[in-house]
Amino acid sequence: MKFNLAFYLMQLRKRLWVKPLIYCLLAVLASLLAMAADFAVFGRYLPDISPDTIETLLKIISSSMLAVATFAVGSMIASYASASDAATPRAFALVLADDVSQTALSSFIGAFIFSIVSIVTLKTGLYERGGLFVLFVLTLAIFGWVVLTFVRWVDNIARLGRLGTAIDKAEAAARNSMEQRRKNPWLGGVAKTGANALEGAAVYSPNIGYVQHIDMQGLQSLADEHDLHMMVETLPGTFVAPGRAVVLLGEGQKVDEELAARIARKFVIGDDRTFEEDPRFGLIVLSEIAARALSPAVNDAGTAIVIIGRFVRLFAGWAKALDDALPEARHDRIIVPALDLGEMFDDAFTVLARDGAGNVEAGIRLQKAFVSLSALGQADYIEQARRHARLALGRAETALTLPEDTERLRRIAGLLEP
Repeated sequence: MKFNLAFYLMQLRKRLWVKPLIYCLLAVLASLLAMAADFAVFGRYLPDISPDTIETLLKIISSSMLAVATFAVGSMIASYASASDAATPRAFALVLADDVSQTALSSFIGAFIFSIVSIVTLKTGLYERGGLFVLFVLTLAIFGWVVLTFVRWVDNIARLGRLGTAIDKAEAAARNSMEQRRKNPWLGGVAKTGANALEGAAVYSPNIGYVQHIDMQGLQSLADEHDLHMMVETLPGTFVAPGRAVVLLGEGQKVDEELAARIARKFVIGDDRTFEEDPRFGLIVLSEIAARALSPAVNDAGTAIVIIGRFVRLFAGWAKALDDALPEARHDRIIVPALDLGEMFDDAFTVLARDGAGNVEAGIRLQKAFVSLSALGQADYIEQARRHARLALGRAETALTLPEDTERLRRIAGLLEP
């Protein structure tokens, strides 16, 4: 339950209304807590502030913050639409989760609520000498915070809808997810091998959609309780449909309908893929951005070349040895397959090779990327780089019309041959 709660809290954090709501509650609390100074011993020694002075400041904040918040919402929506159009709709979630924009909108709304609540309490005469001074200090602090936030937000919103920002955010999301999986390749379970793979009864989920999260602790608890061994069949990012098992049991092990339903509930299934636990999704989003850039309507090979460079950086990071040893299996009854490097290469490079087949600049950069990845010296990287170099060259040979262009690609691809 603890792990599922953490996942849901992380998803809730992405909602645009959550942070403004928190700021509103804090604003109301700050306004009311100012009255506590009246009951403190030092309250009578604080400077005497005129209520009219505070009211004037609060009215300035209340009259301006609602308009600024409305302007902020309009600007954010325009930036979100621009990012979706210029990059890919799948990047919308990344732009929506922009922390600077959420903080700015929350600050504007929170300041508005603070000013309204403070004016009401001020007019009712609830503040005395200490409370008025604390309220005055809070008002100045909030006013300064709003000004600084607005300046920072204006600088951020100018970049938020740009294609480069969407690429940066997609790369960061992919890198974070890949780094977490690199440190925990089997999600705390036992690595799947040819020797320990299970082929027993299958457990299916009644839901249809993408696996977003697996409660490994919950699966381990059920396995301990019923003396079971399980093998995860659907990693985060997998599309679950009728006939697609989420778990396989050991030979001879059976579960009733109630236990099967409890096992299936340990898999959080939603309509969309998420970035946090699905490293392949970040690669797919970057690939989609490159595909749109290579379309005849856009014809922007430069963006595709930039993304190829990002892929090289991501895969080079994935290949690095860990500074610390891999963690021990915390869930010894759960067998989990590792991510397949071939599928990750397919996610990243197949669309680029297909849509960039007729573009010699993108083709050359793609072949050079494969040479760079093979230079990492790992056998699986060399194998995948050679496979995709051959596929990309084959597609280019059918699309390019100038023999010299084809020959340039062949020379670079030839560097990968043993």
